Amino acid sequence: MRILLVEDDPDLAEVVALGLRNESYAVDVAATYAGAEELLRLTAYDVACFDLGLPDGDGLDLVRRVGCDPDLHRPRRSLVLTARDAVTDRVAGLDAGADDYLVKPFHFAELVARLRALGRRADGHGSTLRAGELILDLAARRAWRAGRELDLTAREYSLLRYFMHHPGDVLSAEDLLEHVWDANANPFTASVRVILSRLRRKLGDPPLILTITSAGYRLEAPP
Repeated sequence: MRILLVEDDPDLAEVVALGLRNESYAVDVAATYAGAEELLRLTAYDVACFDLGLPDGDGLDLVRRVGCDPDLHRPRRSLVLTARDAVTDRVAGLDAGADDYLVKPFHFAELVARLRALGRRADGHGSTLRAGELILDLAARRAWRAGRELDLTAREYSLLRYFMHHPGDVLSAEDLLEHVWDANANPFTASVRVILSRLRRKLGDPPLILTITSAGYRLEAPP
């Protein structure tokens, strides 16, 4: 899952982004309205977290715009993350198009739980993903194949999660970079190939992730 975090407090943004990356999410950070707007022009995010009090504009206006501006990619789900705690503010945020509203200060564990819930709503899945003999527990961040638990790094887990959200689909390297890596990733590196090779080894035989020549990769998920 790729997340846009719009937050003008640099210390809070750094802490939240680091925590989310440790939870195996790809995170891009914008500190201003203009910065968020630019990222939304370039990238389709799974979830966007919007602070409302930005130095160069009102985040609530940005929440409204992503729902109707054809020049911006609309995130699949959005969360308002703000210090504005009045009921009228909550109503305004949800009416503007946000799917959820979380008031600062907040517990990081609650933010992660809300992001998991938004992800389930966006993808139509529960807290457990199944693809053939593969099982992924989204809450516990654990994975098994045929009853054997897999020892995965955060990036390997995130990559497998994305494949399991799209079983049987051919995913290009660009697709994987777009949704599993963040803006810090160099698209010209062999990062996808290296992480994918490690994940395949850990999944074991027979191979479950196949290379489709000149197209990408596919997770074989027999019923």
